[in-house]
Amino acid sequence: MANMFDGLPEIEASAFTGFAGNRIERRSEGRAADATPRALADPAARFYLLRGAQPLVKSLDPLFAASEGERLGVKGEEAVLLGWTPAGPRLAATVADDVALDEGISVADLRALAAAGEMSAEHLGGLAQARSLTYWHSRHRFCANCGAETVVANGGYRRDCPGCGAEHFPRTDPVVIMLAVAGDRCLLGRQPRFAPGMYSCLAGFLEPGETIEDAVRRETLEEAGIGIGRVRYHASQPWPFPSSLMIGCHGEAISTDIRRDEAELEDCRWFSRAETRAVLAGSHPQGITAPPAMAIAHHLIRAWAEG
Repeated sequence: MANMFDGLPEIEASAFTGFAGNRIERRSEGRAADATPRALADPAARFYLLRGAQPLVKSLDPLFAASEGERLGVKGEEAVLLGWTPAGPRLAATVADDVALDEGISVADLRALAAAGEMSAEHLGGLAQARSLTYWHSRHRFCANCGAETVVANGGYRRDCPGCGAEHFPRTDPVVIMLAVAGDRCLLGRQPRFAPGMYSCLAGFLEPGETIEDAVRRETLEEAGIGIGRVRYHASQPWPFPSSLMIGCHGEAISTDIRRDEAELEDCRWFSRAETRAVLAGSHPQGITAPPAMAIAHHLIRAWAEG
């Protein structure tokens, strides 16, 4: 009898994207009220610390002992319990802007760390989880229902309102990112904020009541005027800027005349397969480049270009 999973790769495509290497066991069903204090009592507990949206590192080491966190003003009751690893619990917390950092500690850029490829995938994934959750806490200190100040609960995966009893949970915003394909050509565009010469896939937020496939069709039509028929899922990527899930797809173009949204795109054009391979190789005669290998857009483009 045929197995529906026959033919799938041993390692899914998502595993090759940046921030996808998180190996922390979340144990979401086991976050008791005292889970964070118990984790903090473990001598092996380690923190991912952030100043605002950026992680703190010691060279390329992003882990800090509880005592180091205390010296930097971290309050245990406000820590987020990310989960557990074989080496001990992992937590996250923020350090105030006015706190002086110890010698050897610096503020890093998470996107740059991922692009450089020098930090382990496990730490990049852990930092992505930490960044998304600490950002959510910083933006949800007050109840959206009654305005009262909320308190951390469930190990940091919930905030409770003592005023009206409302419970607030972190959210992940789904984003579709897609490569439209027409025979031996693919569609790439560039936004004004992109690095000079870089072209990428089109992307946009999935809206309420919308399927992934319909979002791919709508966004491609709105941004480039290209109709999409069949849609094929390829991979996903956690994107902690601030807390999105990139859902990567290939879309079969049913029209080819580009009508670019000039407010959204600086340029949009079709690339042949040979030209796309040159873009990926960094040898395009016009100096056109692709997103870095940590980005899901890179993998969508490469998967098509290499057949």
